[in-house]
Parts: sequence; structure tokens; C-alpha cells
Amino acid sequence: MNLIMVVRVLGILLLCDAAAMLPAIPIARVYGEDTIPAFLLSVLITAVTGILLCLPRVRDNVIRYKEGFAIVTFGWLLVSAAGALPFLFTGVLPSFVDAFFESVSGFSTTGATVITNVEIVPYSLLFWRSLTHWLGGMGILVLALAVLPALGIGTFQILKAESPGPVSAKLTPRVSGTAKILYSTYLVITLVQIMLLKAGGMPWFDSVVNSFATLGTGGYAIKNASIGAYNNVYFEIVIAVFMILAGVNFSLYYLAVRKKSLSDFFHDTEFRIYLIIIIAYILLITLNIYGHNYSSLAESLRHASFQVASIITTTGFATTNFDRWPDFSRALLLTLMFIGACAGSTGGGMKVIRIYLLFKYIRREVNSLIHPRAVKAIKVNNIPMQESVLTNVAGFFVLYFIIFVIATLLMLTQKYDMITSFSAVAASLGNIGPGLGLVGPSTTFAGLTAFSKILLSFCMILGRLEIYTVIALLFPQTWKR
Repeated sequence: MNLIMVVRVLGILLLCDAAAMLPAIPIARVYGEDTIPAFLLSVLITAVTGILLCLPRVRDNVIRYKEGFAIVTFGWLLVSAAGALPFLFTGVLPSFVDAFFESVSGFSTTGATVITNVEIVPYSLLFWRSLTHWLGGMGILVLALAVLPALGIGTFQILKAESPGPVSAKLTPRVSGTAKILYSTYLVITLVQIMLLKAGGMPWFDSVVNSFATLGTGGYAIKNASIGAYNNVYFEIVIAVFMILAGVNFSLYYLAVRKKSLSDFFHDTEFRIYLIIIIAYILLITLNIYGHNYSSLAESLRHASFQVASIITTTGFATTNFDRWPDFSRALLLTLMFIGACAGSTGGGMKVIRIYLLFKYIRREVNSLIHPRAVKAIKVNNIPMQESVLTNVAGFFVLYFIIFVIATLLMLTQKYDMITSFSAVAASLGNIGPGLGLVGPSTTFAGLTAFSKILLSFCMILGRLEIYTVIALLFPQTWKR
């Protein structure tokens, strides 16, 4: 492995992280907050560390698979550690474990928080907290590729290692071009949501940070009651719609603009299944909570729609305490935590396309028992899938559930109940945020032990980088030159 190249890219990444902290300083000044020294110190430490890592001279600037895995995994750990500094230096979270958990949760777009009263947190820190969502949603390394195209030869390995989904593809011949297209699309959709929320009467600051959390599918709210604090149907509709949009493969937006047609959306198998799942779950939960939690069918539909959109896209916003819903509805939401959004989106979870491919794979294997000589390719959008992709998907599910079971058992050693342990791991590994039980939508993760927070932080990074990228570093051959 070319360690010098890895170290240099990590340094560049930290410099980008330091630059991202700077906008919080004028916000602190506008609101008359005393957090400016804390942010300046955070920027200084992060920038100096980044510069030191950039000093070694690189002779071989080729980035291969091995370097890609190391850059992405250690990059996320370093950026999360640096992102924890503002929480630590402002005194909002005096424990580094808590600050690191909050930062990892932000960058991984999980949205699980250890802040018990978010409404007393300084505006500048709330802005930074939500910005970590927005940066992590599309990918901090994708941003680096967009603004610094000369990182090295073979940067597609970074894009593949960080991008969610079983298959990664370039929209343009150059990786930097693909990164720019993705972030441009991301930025435009974010600006549209900000304007729509502001047009409905939401304050400017709230519109910006809530849009960051929505498009990043993170769910960090600036109210203790999350979006439910506004009690505004218009806000809920706008946020729900944009959560669903954020859960769509972003390459479809590029194709729609280039071709000036929406046909690619409805020809895309994953997108159609994604919409079918959303509609089916909304109807099932609406019927289940109607008459049980809400006397009005419209009220039931309102809350069911928002929570389904929030959980399937792994955003984690809430308008009500869904932990009080009937067991059937809670079980449905738990399954959505595993399903997740579309590949190539900012959402987490296993991804709809993987679920689809797994069922097609199982069906083919059953058919092969009946017709041993039959050879049938599995297709997505009329394109045959390579066997390597199917093997990748099958392996992903095995690894996902092995890690899920081990992490749940480790949580149980901390003497939490099964529902809390099960849902906390599911929410962290799927990058959802709130779980059930002691980590439900009306509570926080603050009461968990330090061991539990470190374990769940690791699960968040594993979930965001989709396991393989991190697991690859555990093999000795990865480190051989």
C-alpha cells in the first residue's frame, strides 16, 4: 500500500474539514455568541494537522483499491474526530466520547444525538452540527474530488469506496466531473427546499439547518420535539417530499436534466420499487394507527406519511412519538430501517436495489432446483447483472447480519432491554437515528454507557461506508505493497 499517498490525501481532507468550520464563525458573531474562540481553535488544530500530513513528498500518486479503502475509512475517522472539537471546546459536550459520537452521527447522517436539550445549544454549533449532515450526505471525499481534482490518478477507487450501493458508475469520463455534477445537483435541491420552507414562514436559520438535515438524510433537529415542534402541516409536507427526493439515486436527476425528460425515473426498477414500498407502508400504518392513536383518518395519514418517509430514507425526523404506536406499526418501521433508500442517494440502510437483487437471486436458485439446466440472467433495467455483483450483494447481507447480531449481543452486555439494544444497533448500522425503547424518538442516546457509544459510533461508520470498505482493511494482504 502507498501509505504516503494515503497520508497526503488525509491531510487534504482535514484542510477541507477546517474550511468547512469557518462559516460557523460569522454565525456566532451575528448571534453574539462566545463560541468564536472554540471554533478558531478547532480550525487551527485541524488545519495544522492537515498541513503536517501534506508535507511528505509523494512519488507515486496512483490511488488503487487498497489506497481507496484506507483513505475513505481513515478519512471518515479523522474528519469525525476533528468535527468533535467544536462540541468539546464550547463545553456543550465536555466528554470526548460524547463529542465524537455526535460528530460521527452527523457526518454519517445518522442523527442520533447525546444532547439532551438541543434548544439551549448555540446557533453556531447547531449550524456546524447540521452542516456535518450535508457534507456527509453526498460524501466528504466526493466533495474533495469535486474541488480538488488533482488528488491523484485512480480517484475512482475513492468514489467507489465511499458511494452507497452495489454498483458505482461515473456520469462523466472524469471523476472530478462526476463529483461536481453530484454536488451541483445536491446544492440546487437544497436551495429549493430552503426557499420553500422560508416561503411557508419558517425562519431563515431554521430553513437552512432543517434543509441540510433533510437532504443529507441526517435528521438533526434544532427543536427537542424535532419537526413536530412546529406543528405545521406545510412544513411537514415539504420536508417529507424532500426526504423522499433525497432517497432517490442522484444520477437520475442528472439524466432527467440532460435528456429534459422524467422517463428515466419511471423506467428505473429501483425507483419504482422504492415508491411502491413507501405507498404500501403508509397505507398499512395509517390503517393500523387510525382509531388507536388518532381519531382522524387525515391525522393518521399525516403522521404515517411523515414517519415512513423519514425512516425509509434514514433521516430520523419525527412529528410524533411513534414508539407509542401499535406493535404492528413499530415492526413495519423496524423493517424500513433495514431496507433504506436507493443506491446512489444520501440515504442509508441496505438499499432497495440490494433487497430486490437478493429476492431475484433466491428465486433463480429455487428455479435451478426445478430446472437444473436452465440458465437465466438476473436483470435490472433490462441490463444483465454480473455474477460478481450478485455475489457482492449476498456477501453484504451475510456480513450485515453478522455485525448486527454481534453488536446487539454486545449492547445486551450493558444490561439494556432487547428492544433498546436491537433498535439502537439497527438505527446506527442503518444510519437512521432514533430507535425504540430507551433510544426512542422522544429520548436521546445520552444515557448509554461510553462503551455503547463507541460501539454504535463504529456501527454508524460501518453502515455509512457499507461494511466492505472497512472490513477490507482487516486483511493483511491489503497492507502489502
